Amino acid sequence: MLFGQRLKDLRKQKGLTQQQLGELIDVTKASICYYEKSLRTPTLDTLMDLSKVLDVSISYLLGQEVNTYISEAEEEYGKTYLSRNDVNFINEIKADKRLYNNVMKDTKRAVEVLRRTIG
Repeated sequence: MLFGQRLKDLRKQKGLTQQQLGELIDVTKASICYYEKSLRTPTLDTLMDLSKVLDVSISYLLGQEVNTYISEAEEEYGKTYLSRNDVNFINEIKADKRLYNNVMKDTKRAVEVLRRTIG
């Protein structure tokens, strides 16, 4: 997932508008819009501010790691834990953007293909 889409998703999860997020990190609404559309790249200081406000690491913001955050709705049904091997596997898939995008478009089909390969 690109930085811009991840930023937008996190902002919405926090219930923030572009204007509100901009005010929290001292940038304009337009800057947030440009970041979300991947038209501009924030400075390191801005990335640090975003990571604090959105409560994620800079690596996660940049798409370099998987966040194991579980929403309150998901917690009602039980907790999900990822092993280090699980995270490594996901990161390997994410390293190939084309593969990752195809898997995410149709996760059920991807699981079927994996099941067929292991017999």
